[in-house]
Amino acid sequence: MTDVKINVREEMRSILEKEAQAILNIPYSECYDKAVELIVEHVNRRGGKLITSGMGKAGQIAMNIATTFSSTGTPSVFLHPSEAQHGDLGVIQRNDLLLLLSNSGKTREIIELIELARILNPGIPIIVITGDPSSVLARTGDVTLCTGGAPEVCPLGLTPTTSTTMMTVMGDVLVVSVMKAIGFSAEEYAKRHHGGYLGHKSRSLY
Repeated sequence: MTDVKINVREEMRSILEKEAQAILNIPYSECYDKAVELIVEHVNRRGGKLITSGMGKAGQIAMNIATTFSSTGTPSVFLHPSEAQHGDLGVIQRNDLLLLLSNSGKTREIIELIELARILNPGIPIIVITGDPSSVLARTGDVTLCTGGAPEVCPLGLTPTTSTTMMTVMGDVLVVSVMKAIGFSAEEYAKRHHGGYLGHKSRSLY
C-alpha cells in the first residue's frame, strides 16, 4: 500500500455535494402517503407495532428508525433477519407491519424474512425502502419507497455510504410525517424522555 496525499477540504466538499444532491433527488410518490397511513392505522389506531429490519449497514439504519419511531409515539422494534430464523420471528403479532431496508433489494435474509413473516401472519403489510425498484424485494412489498439509486461516494462504489444516508433521510420523512398525523406533542415526548437534555427541553415546552 502506498501513501496517497489527498486534499481533505476538497474531498469533503465533493462528498457533501454528491450526498446532498442524492437526497434532493429522492423521488416522491404516493407510496409515501400510503406508508404513513399504514403505520398510523396499524400502530396508532389498532395497537400493533412497526417492525424494522435490514442486514449490515442497512440494518443499523433500520434500528435507528425503530428507536426514533418509538421515542415519538409509534412503538417500533428492530428485528434482525438472521435471528428471526432462530425464534425471534415470534415478536410478530396481530396488527404489526414490517419496514424492510435493502439497497440492492436482493438481500437473501430479507427476502426469506418476508416468506417467514407471511407464514406466521399472512396479511402483514410490508413497506420497502430500496435502491432498485425492479428488485425482488420491491416487487414483493405492499408499498415500495425508492432511494433513487444514486451511486455510493465510496471510491470503490461498494461501501454503503450514499445509500445509507438516503435511507436515514427517508426514515426521517416517515417519522416526522407520522408524528404530525397523530398530533404528537411535547408533553407526550417528555413522557418518553425522562432523563437528559432532551427530557429537560421537552418538559419546558408545555
